[in-house]
Amino acid sequence: MSTPSYGQITHNGLWKNNPALVQLLGLCPLLAVTASVVNALGLAIATLFVLVTSNLCVSLIRNVVTDSIRLPAFVLIIAAAVTGTELLMQAYAYELYQILGIFLPLITTNCVILGRADAFAAKNPLMPALADGVMMGLGFGLVLVVLGATRELLGTGAVMANMELLLGPMAKDWVFVVASDYTGLLLAILPPGAFIITGLLIAAKNVIDARIERANKAQVEVQTGSKRVRVTGEIA
Repeated sequence: MSTPSYGQITHNGLWKNNPALVQLLGLCPLLAVTASVVNALGLAIATLFVLVTSNLCVSLIRNVVTDSIRLPAFVLIIAAAVTGTELLMQAYAYELYQILGIFLPLITTNCVILGRADAFAAKNPLMPALADGVMMGLGFGLVLVVLGATRELLGTGAVMANMELLLGPMAKDWVFVVASDYTGLLLAILPPGAFIITGLLIAAKNVIDARIERANKAQVEVQTGSKRVRVTGEIA
């Protein structure tokens, strides 16, 4: 199997094969912790770190481990990366660590992590595996942040509240308030709101993909269509 180009890896991770919108993996944390931008960004950074670390380690040992111990070895690598992430968050963002709660250690069982380790990192060299981890992590994280921003805005009328929990005192005043008298849409920050907004994001991506496909098909038809040739003069 040939190694995909970096352009293909980027396109797959951010759009074509996005873990959240196409593969529909990792939906439990995606729906559970995206009531605000700070929660979504915290989980996105943690997931990105684990994805990159696990892909690198799996790619390094891909020619060493046998098929019989492959998956247990991958799970141990992922669990070690998650433990390191938890320790870092406890040291530098303890309040956010408490808010995210069980969903941080549950990154170990996130299908996005194990899926990329087994489907890509175990079959490709180090640098493509690193690029795949970064792009898949960014694709998943972007959906988390967009979903968190949408839910927080609709639910509270503000965006990026409590960012100091993740980025420190410098981010305390980063909150953007739409209207001080906005009462908020409670449904948006409840679990049903997460399902509804996620469904709308998936639908929007499908609409965009369908339009791009139609445009490409029309362009191909124009290029390969028959050409009319005008013949003048007499034929002897």
